[in-house]
Amino acid sequence: MYENYYGLTSKPFQLTPDPSFFFGSKWHKRAMSYLQYGLSQGEGFIVITGDIGTGKTTIANSLLDQMQDDIVAAQIVTPKLSPDELVKMVASKFHINVQGSTKSDILNDLEAFLMSLHKQGKRALLLVDEAQNLPLETIEELRMLSNFQASGKPLLQSFLLGQEELQPILRAPNMEQFRQRIVASCHLAPLTDNECQAYIEYRMQHAGWKGEKKLFSEGAYDRIFQFTHGVPRKINTLMDRILLYGFLEELETLDENAVENVIKEVSEEMFHPEQKSQAATEPASILDAPVEQGQVKDVEYYKTMLTELVDALDNAISQKIKLTRYIDRLLKKKYKTYIRLKSDD
Repeated sequence: MYENYYGLTSKPFQLTPDPSFFFGSKWHKRAMSYLQYGLSQGEGFIVITGDIGTGKTTIANSLLDQMQDDIVAAQIVTPKLSPDELVKMVASKFHINVQGSTKSDILNDLEAFLMSLHKQGKRALLLVDEAQNLPLETIEELRMLSNFQASGKPLLQSFLLGQEELQPILRAPNMEQFRQRIVASCHLAPLTDNECQAYIEYRMQHAGWKGEKKLFSEGAYDRIFQFTHGVPRKINTLMDRILLYGFLEELETLDENAVENVIKEVSEEMFHPEQKSQAATEPASILDAPVEQGQVKDVEYYKTMLTELVDALDNAISQKIKLTRYIDRLLKKKYKTYIRLKSDD
């Protein structure tokens, strides 16, 4: 609706990841460099993590868009797959018929397919999006798939893209073998305030904006950043509504007041959480926060609560280990004393 009004040739802030709109912030450039480095190595795992909406899928799509002809790529978005289901999905993504086949048959067919690529001077790449949903045993299955080799080189390379929850999964003690095969990892941070403005201007220009007059005031940029915290997906959602608002109100310049009006509308529609007026009223620990009957806390509440519980358990385990070691030393000392007394007798 607003494209013609602002002289745009396309929609600049669509939610669907579009590699042609890839914006290289500091961390996004680094993540892309890691992915490209991983491709050049042709082995190991690359792990890219980031909060919801920080652009992991956009980076993956940008990489696929730039892919060379000698790389055959497949991308999967993972629900909670079992190891067997993962093998079937990977094979299917490489157009291998899995109907009626056992896991052993599928693995044989997959290895034959990968070997055929190798003979053609090609190799396979698997991008696993939303990898934090995979159970530990399924991630281990990914590692086993990397054991398909020819001439000492893996026939299948995997990139894992996931939310922050993927990090503690990969830190688990029984994931040591997998960690040893990670050649690079990077965590995507939200955009800074300067990057937020540059991101908006970049997408506007990429969509055909040629206006000589500045469309957004400095106050508007500041308010957009404050509300979205620099998360690209949130910026896209808000900006789409701001431009629609500007079109409906026939505004040639969008200032802080216009942005504030849109934020109020979006907050009501999306149930944006209200900020506490006084920081002193907040509990010192999430575990101390009262939960009223029927009250439902947001995801961040439970993530923080679980983090504190894990820390408390880790501390308790550490104390038990220290106590066990102390008792062990005490028993050894008592035993030596007992032996010495027996020898004296």
